[in-house]
Amino acid sequence: MSAEIEIIRHDGWAQIRVNREAQRNAMNRATRQGLMAAFEELRGKARAIILTGTGVAFCAGMDLKEREQDRQAGIEGAGDEWVAVNMAIRAHPAIFIAAVNGLALGGGATLINVCDLAIASTKASIGCPEMGFSTYPGMAGPAIQLSGVTRKQAAWLVLTTNRIDGATAERWGMVNQCVEPEALLPTAQALAQKVAQFDAVALAESKKALDRIPAIITDWQEAMDHGQMVNLQIRSKTTAQAEGSARFAAGIKNPGQGV
Repeated sequence: MSAEIEIIRHDGWAQIRVNREAQRNAMNRATRQGLMAAFEELRGKARAIILTGTGVAFCAGMDLKEREQDRQAGIEGAGDEWVAVNMAIRAHPAIFIAAVNGLALGGGATLINVCDLAIASTKASIGCPEMGFSTYPGMAGPAIQLSGVTRKQAAWLVLTTNRIDGATAERWGMVNQCVEPEALLPTAQALAQKVAQFDAVALAESKKALDRIPAIITDWQEAMDHGQMVNLQIRSKTTAQAEGSARFAAGIKNPGQGV
């Protein structure tokens, strides 16, 4: 495992911390490869995975110094590697929770939006500096635009280089909740623990459905039909639904059922 990546394992869930504080947790090659290795290591072992950073930054995006050195040496592929990291999160069966502890620029904003859930600190600062380089944010832009924010909100980040705080990100729907810094990890950990109660197959199939509707399936009838197919798929892979129904019929509470 890369020294830049720390994994803390718990029962059914895990926390991955990017540990490049001096570089504001920017993504160099070792960190990208470390994340991919961590994802594979936790496949089938963690139903929920928290992603967070060290120090004052969540992730300052790509390590541009390393990328420029690579280009001068004729080495390409950093962008493709970073796309692969983000696509690995979308394809992973675990539910990913971004715990946005601070600065999240470019690739950091991408990570927030490819994660399934996100909690932000009031000290979070989210933005896309790419326009200052006369560049469209080739990964952060699409991720923000697919996150459900309005076009005007996406334009604010893509076109101006202005940053938004955690409270604004919550208001826009980019994160689920904004909390004080000391509450960030406890809140994310409690959420991971709750998600980890549920059946792994049901979580993975529901995650896929969240990506398909309405991004791919927009017709109401097709969406309803797809919802039934999702449950057929779950039932074909696990007995969890039948077990849950039997517990309910017997008066036994299921995970998340409450009082």
